[in-house]
Amino acid sequence: MTQDEERTRMFRIRAEEPETLSARQVLFRVYDALLDKGYNPINQIVGYLLSGDPAYITGHMNARSIIRKLERDELLEELVKFYLKGKMNEEDQG
Repeated sequence: MTQDEERTRMFRIRAEEPETLSARQVLFRVYDALLDKGYNPINQIVGYLLSGDPAYITGHMNARSIIRKLERDELLEELVKFYLKGKMNEEDQG
């Protein structure tokens, strides 16, 4: 080996920007992953939201990692907003 080959080399790797997802996008991705694995997505997501236990969420499609990036109260807030907006639209039409 030459002296040049024995030197420590430094490689620079550009870090990828982590994908930032909204609470709504997180819920849809987790829902799809749970459905894909044959679980009842509603029961599993409710179990996670009530207990905080990530075991309710599959690791399939990185769903467990994705859902843990947000606080549970952020997810609940999104669900309540979505529900109430739907109810308000129903009242406006009815």
